[in-house]
Amino acid sequence: MPRYALTIEYDGGPFVGWQRQTNGPSVQEAIETAVERFCGEAVRVHCAGRTDAGVHARGQVAHLDLAQDRPAGTLRDAVNFYLKPHPVTVLVAGRVPDDFDARRSAIGRAYLYRLVNRRAPLALERGRAWHIIQSLDNEAMHAAAQILVGRHDFTSFRAAECQAASPVKTLDRLDVRRAGEEIAIIAEARSFLHHQVRNMVGTLALVGRGRWTAADVRRALAACNRAAAGPTAPPQGLYLMAVRYPPHISSCEPSGNTHS
Repeated sequence: MPRYALTIEYDGGPFVGWQRQTNGPSVQEAIETAVERFCGEAVRVHCAGRTDAGVHARGQVAHLDLAQDRPAGTLRDAVNFYLKPHPVTVLVAGRVPDDFDARRSAIGRAYLYRLVNRRAPLALERGRAWHIIQSLDNEAMHAAAQILVGRHDFTSFRAAECQAASPVKTLDRLDVRRAGEEIAIIAEARSFLHHQVRNMVGTLALVGRGRWTAADVRRALAACNRAAAGPTAPPQGLYLMAVRYPPHISSCEPSGNTHS
């Protein structure tokens, strides 16, 4: 059976998350239904990262197997046709090796978290960023973020329901940048714990507000206790931007960047 990889973007607002669930519509369900309507066969779509309810993607990668060969462009366009009116789009489709796995073959993931720091309420960005009224010191946030870069036990930033075998991860990048009213937090690693990015952002927001110092972040990390770190940032500011694969794999990665 030919295997295809899809690069997908979506607005997570209307969905209960990526994964099929009984309590509401999911991104996975929308894509699987669209594929079935196109080719008449039930398929299972496997993603690189299961995003939570309200979390968005600009570069999610997924794979699926079809019973027969389809031109990649036809697959992309047909699935997009049947995805209407869901806010989900297949950006790229392509054939990949039979042993390609969107999750297991990945060697890196990049996330963007967006904060809008202003007094006025959000209109156009509502549901797509975390609105914080209090003034934020982005330089202090960036300095504190560097404490988290590297290989650590991230238990303090791990959701209680996280199913990862180990809390030890290597965080390759955690940058905080401001452009006018918007603060972008870029996180890159091979993989992340459940809620790790949102918990790090919630902690850095305490630093930005002046309630915590970099030393507090260091103590929270060392505590290896979720209660020692800051709150979980809301989902609407989080975007899965890109998934990286080894050079020998045709991975359908998007051509965009992660604000680098």
